[in-house]
Amino acid sequence: MNKNQHVTKRPDGNWQILGAGNSKATAITKTQYEAIERAREIAINQKSEVVIHGKDGKIRDKNSYGKDPFPPRG
Repeated sequence: MNKNQHVTKRPDGNWQILGAGNSKATAITKTQYEAIERAREIAINQKSEVVIHGKDGKIRDKNSYGKDPFPPRG
C-alpha cells in the first residue's frame, strides 16, 4: 500500500514526516527543507505523494511521485 507522506510542524519546533494513517513519525528533522527532502525520497520509493503543510497546519503544496495519468485529468 502506498501511503502519502505528510510533512508537518511539531509542537517542539521540529518537523516530522508522517505516513498517512500513522500515529508515529517516520522521521524528525530540524528544518522543513530536510523533512521535505526525506519525504520525497520515501515517496519516490513508494510511488506516492508528498503533502507539505505550513506552520499553520494547512496544506501548502503537494508533489506526486506515483503513477499519474498522462495527460493529467482536469
